[in-house]
Amino acid sequence: MGLIVGALAKLIMPGKDPGGLIVTTLIGIAGAFVGGFLGSWAGLGTITGFNLASMLLAVGGAVLLLIAYRLIRKKS
Repeated sequence: MGLIVGALAKLIMPGKDPGGLIVTTLIGIAGAFVGGFLGSWAGLGTITGFNLASMLLAVGGAVLLLIAYRLIRKKS
């Protein structure tokens, strides 16, 4: 699921980001954690498996990570 989520996040936010398959997978996995945490905090639910709601939360988290990465990289 991490690879799929990372690939979808990069598809939503194209640009020059580092890494290939491994980094994309790691972004997806980390995005799932971020999306699950924020989703449960906001009352939207949690990541419960391979379903549409979980995918949307995970992709949202991965997109947030990409935004944060780009903001940090821009300041450097």
